[in-house]
Amino acid sequence: MSFESSTHPLPRRAPKIWFERREFDVIMNLYGRGQMAGEWRDYAIDDGPDAVIFSIFRRASENPLYRIEKRPALASKQGQWSVLGSAGQVLKRGHELAATLDVLERKLLKVVRA
Repeated sequence: MSFESSTHPLPRRAPKIWFERREFDVIMNLYGRGQMAGEWRDYAIDDGPDAVIFSIFRRASENPLYRIEKRPALASKQGQWSVLGSAGQVLKRGHELAATLDVLERKLLKVVRA
């Protein structure tokens, strides 16, 4: 029995979308401050073909309070970063992660000062 190489190339997989180390550090730093303030208690990371999502929960059994999304396909348009609220409303979009997360930074400051 002879094995001949197939003329059909293997299908190429699209590159996996994920947080870079620096991006993940920024997100976890913010999450840690939310945890210290007693507002956030759990998180989840979901990846898909066009986005990676960091979800923040008050309790694990609830819907997420916020979602931080990275969608590289939107990088040249409105920006690859977005922060969504619990009802799916866009709170902020941007090209830079730190500037986009400002909306959550301000919410945490209000909680800490209250």
